[in-house]
Amino acid sequence: MKKIFAVMLFVSLLFIAACGSQETNNGSEGDSNGEAIASQKVMKFAVATPDERSLTKGLYKFAEIVEEKTEGSVKVEVYPNGVLGGDREVFEGLQLGSIEATTISTGPVAQFAPRFSVFDLPFLFPTAEVAYEVLDGPLGEELLGDLDSQGVVGLNYWENGFRHLTNNVKEVKSIDDIKGLKIRTLENELHIDMWRELGANPTPMAFTELFAGLQQGVVDGQENPVGNVTTTNFYEVQKYITKTNHIYNASVFMISEGFWNSLTEEEQQMIKEAADEARDYQRELNQQEDIDAFEFLTEVGMTITELSPEEMEKIVEKVQPIYEKYSSKIGEEFVTNILEAVRQ
Repeated sequence: MKKIFAVMLFVSLLFIAACGSQETNNGSEGDSNGEAIASQKVMKFAVATPDERSLTKGLYKFAEIVEEKTEGSVKVEVYPNGVLGGDREVFEGLQLGSIEATTISTGPVAQFAPRFSVFDLPFLFPTAEVAYEVLDGPLGEELLGDLDSQGVVGLNYWENGFRHLTNNVKEVKSIDDIKGLKIRTLENELHIDMWRELGANPTPMAFTELFAGLQQGVVDGQENPVGNVTTTNFYEVQKYITKTNHIYNASVFMISEGFWNSLTEEEQQMIKEAADEARDYQRELNQQEDIDAFEFLTEVGMTITELSPEEMEKIVEKVQPIYEKYSSKIGEEFVTNILEAVRQ
């Protein structure tokens, strides 16, 4: 009987020991998973554009590429529709470190790094292809370095597109038709001055407030890439669109310096590669978006107007004082270099 009891006790002790060992192993695995999750770097990407816009779609592609390249060590969360603020608030969020990344048009960026105004000079780029050559070249790279002093790292340029004029008052077929229109502009001095030169009454307003401003008649019209007209439903409160192509809008891809410095060198390189891959994807998407958007606006009954070469020439001539005024602010040598690069 004693032998039987001893054997049973021995088996029980082995069972208890095995269970304890299994619990220890399970606990170890849980801690390992917890550490992996805790060490994952989360990159909050905030933009004002809606989900349907090519810029936002490009960010989802960027997120996909980053998580694949880093094997999950960096997770990208995209916050569209201005849910984390307008352009200015988001840029300031980068500076504070409360937001890790964004892509914003050069106009708002110029409020923090003034030389970026060079890309908003009216009728600077004749085509998107010429813009790509300059933006992706040494001058574009040099300009990204201006962001260092703002606590922001600039990686490359995505595409918002050529800006066009819409309004709900009358068809704009000539420079005279622009006079007196209350036009919403970016919160940017150069844009405001350009529309003043054309005889409009420019009204700076955050993009997140624009639809309500158009709906309530605070402004008669606005100017944006056509993709913004469709994806934010401006066509519901605007009847006319004129193909002005007055400014090509590059969108600067930026990361908070604090977050950038938290990455390993290997992760930084992967982020750069992902940004370039997603940029090329987004630009191609945006080109198709422009075509589709004008087709859609025709279908919904919006009046689309193309200016005659003579009227375009009058508008280009009318805005030349902008070059004179802003060349000294931007740096005359830098403006000359950009113009030369465009000619080449």
